[in-house]
Amino acid sequence: MDSKEYKSSNQPLQMGGAGGFRILVLGAGKMGSFFIDLLSFDHEVAVFEKDPKRMRFTYNCQRFTELEEIRAFQPELVINAVTLKYTIPVFEQVLSYLPQSCIISDIASVKTDLKEFYEQSGRRYVSTHPMFGPTFANLNQLSEENAIIISEGDYMGRIFFKDLYQRIGLNIYEYTFEEHDKTVAYSLSIPFVSTFVFAAVMKHQDAPGTTFKRHMHIAKGVLNEDNYLLQEILFNPYTHDQVSQIRTELKELLEIIDHKDAQGMTDYLAKIRNNVRRDIEIRQ
Repeated sequence: MDSKEYKSSNQPLQMGGAGGFRILVLGAGKMGSFFIDLLSFDHEVAVFEKDPKRMRFTYNCQRFTELEEIRAFQPELVINAVTLKYTIPVFEQVLSYLPQSCIISDIASVKTDLKEFYEQSGRRYVSTHPMFGPTFANLNQLSEENAIIISEGDYMGRIFFKDLYQRIGLNIYEYTFEEHDKTVAYSLSIPFVSTFVFAAVMKHQDAPGTTFKRHMHIAKGVLNEDNYLLQEILFNPYTHDQVSQIRTELKELLEIIDHKDAQGMTDYLAKIRNNVRRDIEIRQ
């Protein structure tokens, strides 16, 4: 797959004058709160959240629970950070309260139906995917984490997020909507399905080994994700072929085990070590 990696321009983006942008964040969950913290000292930020209790730990921002408050705020940029299931419904709910010039954006990990929604909305838009979440990532050290910016969005919106993600040290790549969904099918569905299989067959261990504990830590994070998010990632039209590869590899490995084929196992280990050599240091 062809992709474009952004290189830092070392030039901060100035938008909206000295006071920055008026930015509305939809949803005060983990990622919504992350963006509020990230933006609120450089921009005028507000958060819209219908459940006031979820805004208890937000600060340096305005807190909205009513749609009319959005109209009065006149945001220049909206960042939709609600749960994947509600991304489009919440957009539909707030669109009529936004200025026509406002750029709308999402950070969804699955982009199914979003391209069509944006094109039909007639709005300027930008779509990005921070390839990390509070479950696993160290939000104070993101230099090993990645973000995707969809190339089909508004140019100024893309530049804004490029600058923002560069400032927190993310490695940035540009994909089309289709390329993004193919990437997600590979980078998320394979680890998720592997974790499902581990969780399905595991038994409680009173004295687990290091490898077992590490797998358990991953399983804990994945299985605490939203059900709809997991479903949408696995129902991605590109996921089936990726998961089928797992089945093919398991079949081959099981045959080697059943036949106690020492040479076959040696060859198989050589194959998989070579497959990951670019990303993992193999001490052999």
